[in-house]
Amino acid sequence: MKLGIIRCMQTEDYCPGTTDFRAVREKTGAFAGTEEEIVLIGFANCGGCPGKRAVLRARELVRRGADTIAFASCIQKGTPIGYPCPFAKKMKELIATDLGEGIRLLDYTH
Repeated sequence: MKLGIIRCMQTEDYCPGTTDFRAVREKTGAFAGTEEEIVLIGFANCGGCPGKRAVLRARELVRRGADTIAFASCIQKGTPIGYPCPFAKKMKELIATDLGEGIRLLDYTH
């Protein structure tokens, strides 16, 4: 798996992504049961609310080799600030439409 992670821009001051990286490294959370090697291609933020720049960032992660895009847990679950992204569903829909069926999308990391 060649992985790109998109995170919430609002959580950057609170979270450096260490739990996301641990989940990848230890194959826990969304990566549990993954047999193949996971190579992290990139880690980018959504570009800020309402997350419209996430499409461009996902596209760039794929251009650089990602075959899977994971939304960091801060987007869907709201960790660590306790506020899930109100635009998460629409952001995922836009990215899925833009990238097509060949790219796997994961709703969370840990």
